[in-house]
Amino acid sequence: MLEVGSALKGYAIEASDGRIGTVDDFLFDDRTWKIRWLVVDTGSWLTGRKVLIHPSAIGRADYERRQLSVSLTKSQVKGSPDLLQDQPVSQQMERSLYDYYGWDPYWGSSNFGMGLIEAPLSPSAYFAETALHENADIVLGLNDGDPHLRSIAAVTGYHIHASDGHIGHIENFLIDDVSWGIRYLIIDMKTGGPGSTC
Repeated sequence: MLEVGSALKGYAIEASDGRIGTVDDFLFDDRTWKIRWLVVDTGSWLTGRKVLIHPSAIGRADYERRQLSVSLTKSQVKGSPDLLQDQPVSQQMERSLYDYYGWDPYWGSSNFGMGLIEAPLSPSAYFAETALHENADIVLGLNDGDPHLRSIAAVTGYHIHASDGHIGHIENFLIDDVSWGIRYLIIDMKTGGPGSTC
């Protein structure tokens, strides 16, 4: 099922023994358009801490209750490697998480990039050409971060340029809640928009 990315923000994350927090953001690979991590705000349970959850741990979504179940326990999440606030997610951090939970870093790789988005310009090339202006400290482009890992929150508002000029800006994303791939971009084609120079 396709879901609007912003609608999933705030969904409760339910472990096998209770709630661990809410969806704060999604991190995706700009080469494949696959979601690699859910960023979960643990709220008052683990005050001031955010954790990363791999899509392979997510069960079916409950849209009525606005929650996602995960095949984890609260003690597992509590003992997981710390995600440093306002720092890019390094490849070392990802390896630590894969090792800690026993997650497969190649989960879903057979579907990576297969017919998700048809565009004349690859995602990597687009993001390489697009400067991370005011949002640069939120995503990557910093020394030790994975250069292909992008935050949906930070990329929202990016300008979209066709071969013959500006056509709008990214307003939202449609995400497949089974494969956890970004299937479509929702583009606001009105003149103007966040940071517009039109």
